[in-house]
Amino acid sequence: MAAGEREQERHYDRIAEAYNTHYGDAYSRRYAARFIYEPMFAGIPLGGARVLDAMCGNGECTAYVRTQGAVVTGLDISEAQIAAYQTKFPDCGALRASALDTRLPDGSFDCVTVVGGLHHVHPHVEDALWEFHRILKPGGLLVFAEPHRGSIPDAARTRWYKHDPLFEDNEAAIDVDELRQRCARGFECLHESYGGQIAYLLVFNSLVFRVPPRLKALYAPLLLFIEGHLSRVASRRLSCFVVCQWRKR
Repeated sequence: MAAGEREQERHYDRIAEAYNTHYGDAYSRRYAARFIYEPMFAGIPLGGARVLDAMCGNGECTAYVRTQGAVVTGLDISEAQIAAYQTKFPDCGALRASALDTRLPDGSFDCVTVVGGLHHVHPHVEDALWEFHRILKPGGLLVFAEPHRGSIPDAARTRWYKHDPLFEDNEAAIDVDELRQRCARGFECLHESYGGQIAYLLVFNSLVFRVPPRLKALYAPLLLFIEGHLSRVASRRLSCFVVCQWRKR
């Protein structure tokens, strides 16, 4: 296990309860379903597909793909998070392991999904992508949503990370252009889009802004409505995250 991963493991064991409260409430789930999962899984038939929910946390993405008929295994490095996942989804597989060395068989999944996990494994993001490539079947799909480098929000986020104890030293947005080029021999990019404006910050990421969950209900419906309109004209430069679909060559 890399040193940065050990720090991330301890970090998420410490904040697991607060993390699950904020990202598992009704408004965060509504945000994720509409603005992250729908574009991330657009056009992908999930019925009967074997899906690895990598860096799964307590399984919000698992809950979504199960509604589409997927057979899901969750993977996370945090003991607290994988325990929460097993409690929530007792009929799903659950594996406590590193994304850099999953110990899973070659070609064992139709789809690997990651939501906000890759930017936690610097400087080994590319290594994680090749590990996912290994466990995907030929033609399998890697789908992910991550903060991306080079946007105006990323400039603010980089400064925030340096001073906020919710973030570890190895956390940073991903350079999706560089990763796409470096992984081109193994993956074909099928889809790439950008999103994340005010509701992403204050609804989905209420933990980061220390908003009490009971207060989020007062403004979340309005911000979700506003984001629905802003997302139609979202640009890469002004958006907080990138959504990608890559297919294994």
